[in-house]
Amino acid sequence: MNSPQDQQFIEAVTSKFGWDEQFARAYDYASSSEHVDKRRPRSINVAARVLGLGMDREAVIATLLSDPGLRALLTIEQIETEFNDTIARLTKGVNQLNTLKEGKPSQLDSPEQAENLRRLLMAIISDARVMLIKLCYRVERLPLLKHADYEQRRGIAQETLDIFAPLANRLGMGLLKWELEDLAFRALEPQAYKRIAKLLEEKRSEREAFIKRFGDHLRSLLQEQEINASLQGRVKHIVSIWRKMQRKNLEFHELFDVRAVRILVDSVADCYAVLGIVHTSWQHVPQEFDDYIANPKDNGYQSLHTAVVTEDGKVVEVQIRTHQMHENSELGVASHWRYKEGAKLDRRMESSIAQMRDLLQGSAEEVSDAISEISTVASNDRVYVFTPTGQIVDIPQGGTPLDFAYSIHSEVGHRCRGAKVNGRIVNLTTVLETGDEVEILTSRESRPSRDWMNRNLGFIKSAGTRSKVRNWFNHQDFEQNLLDGKSIYDRMLSKFAIHDADLKMLVAHFKRSDADQFFADIGRGLITSAQMLGFLQTEPERDPFRKIKKEAKTPASKDEVSIHGVGNLLTQFARCCKPVPGDAIVGFITINSGITIHKRSCSNILSLPEDKCQRLIEVEWGQKAGSVYPVEVSMTAYERTGLMQDISTILANLKVNLLNINSNTNRDEQIVHTRMTIEIHSVDELVTIIDKLSSVPNVQEVRRIA
Repeated sequence: MNSPQDQQFIEAVTSKFGWDEQFARAYDYASSSEHVDKRRPRSINVAARVLGLGMDREAVIATLLSDPGLRALLTIEQIETEFNDTIARLTKGVNQLNTLKEGKPSQLDSPEQAENLRRLLMAIISDARVMLIKLCYRVERLPLLKHADYEQRRGIAQETLDIFAPLANRLGMGLLKWELEDLAFRALEPQAYKRIAKLLEEKRSEREAFIKRFGDHLRSLLQEQEINASLQGRVKHIVSIWRKMQRKNLEFHELFDVRAVRILVDSVADCYAVLGIVHTSWQHVPQEFDDYIANPKDNGYQSLHTAVVTEDGKVVEVQIRTHQMHENSELGVASHWRYKEGAKLDRRMESSIAQMRDLLQGSAEEVSDAISEISTVASNDRVYVFTPTGQIVDIPQGGTPLDFAYSIHSEVGHRCRGAKVNGRIVNLTTVLETGDEVEILTSRESRPSRDWMNRNLGFIKSAGTRSKVRNWFNHQDFEQNLLDGKSIYDRMLSKFAIHDADLKMLVAHFKRSDADQFFADIGRGLITSAQMLGFLQTEPERDPFRKIKKEAKTPASKDEVSIHGVGNLLTQFARCCKPVPGDAIVGFITINSGITIHKRSCSNILSLPEDKCQRLIEVEWGQKAGSVYPVEVSMTAYERTGLMQDISTILANLKVNLLNINSNTNRDEQIVHTRMTIEIHSVDELVTIIDKLSSVPNVQEVRRIA
């Protein structure tokens, strides 16, 4: 049997949208949720409030499904299947906001509180309806604080005044703003609230009689001018009365704006016509006049405000606005969904919605409008993600699960072995997005991978995270770092087909005392493969190049290769070593084919007889070294299903053109040997490709073929 309140909600939905299968199913879910905690609102009550704001059907259904009692029973995947993607996305957003840790009085004055607001806004930037539903949840939450303990009651109430009420105001939602403030004030200052409420009630009959006389007189004046208008006495909110009493040190009987009238007309022209009538009929108070029609507030609010003194010396506050302005002031951006149903959306509403979206983007200026006493920094370089318990963690834009893990605690990062994003297992290189829910899968022992520090593999975005990983390796045993460093060094030489690296020169260049210290620092991550490769590509000339012809340098060539002292000579790239931009190169003068360009580390160049070394010539990459160059790469991997598909996906994502591929499988050893020819622009690009291919599961070795 439905309660009268629930039955009223069903009738309201039926009248506006029709009671279809989706509404019936969502209502059944919400009504079946048991609420043992009286401090939490029912989603049916919240949905009724959302419906009253004029929100669309998807928002109302999502509100029903975001009942706190349903989180453990109804998954987002189920909602996608039974309803649709939009309802699932809205429900997920509301659930995330409803699981945020609620404020504590001791934290409300700290900069972290503004940071929490910014994170909260960023988390729901994709759809404003999520925030509107959250505000409705907070309105329903406040009356239930009577069941909470003292600290929780004060914490939530203060958070409402400092964050949620200003946010509702910034979104132009006057109805929610005043209700949030009055309910929060009642929880924080119950005695002051009751005193003002009692004074208002005692003066009610007198005030209503006065307003009726004033209104009847004004109505007759408007009728004489044939102005169609609606007059209503305006209730002064308790919080605004209390604030004015505190700010101006006034007693209740000294307030002039307790008596207030609101006039609604059809057009802007009528607004100013009514203003003229009011000012000519009664003496107005100049300092109390504000024209928010010509100069709207930042949240889109428009109205004329004035105050006049009647014949018996009483002051009346008068507000004049159009019907549409009034709806906008009461519902703010929520009224957008009413206009979506067919009526024209005016420019003021469009501007209001645009400003709301600016707020959700989290700039410092907009956030300070909501909480002026706390300054924040721009947040477009951060991503805000949730832990499974609803805590928000911020990481850099482009951050990964590893950045998230290390942001929680270094030990969580050290023990990380996998991650779930929104309930699904993902790669540790997955780029996280604002609003994602991330769960870190850990092992018992701390064991970071050295691959995490390789920038090309994309495991880590944050420099702080990379430093924590490096520090872990720095604290490991010297002998282990020595072995790891030798392994990394050998793999680097193999990958890039470097056959003649001078270890002594490397040790001297990196200012290490001996080879062991050099290898140990490689193992610790203090010397990277990229640093070693960069040195080897520019290593001082070895013996074969002592007799290279050194002519006066000519201006940088616009060709792919610049030949010192000579221009417009025929050049070609050697097939034996296939140099690409970034490689250290040298030219060899042939008999009939011009100059052949080789890598300086090419075995054919290094083994040249003494007499042929005279035909070497200095060359360098020219300004147009931006073409593509074929490079051969070999790969060894253990056979598995989907291996070649993974390889193709990586090459496609890196936009690498695959010219040729040849693969052979050793069935006895279950090993796949693959040789491919790809087109690249530079050595740097090749480094990235090799690193990415090396990270594919089951791949044992990837190297460039000289």
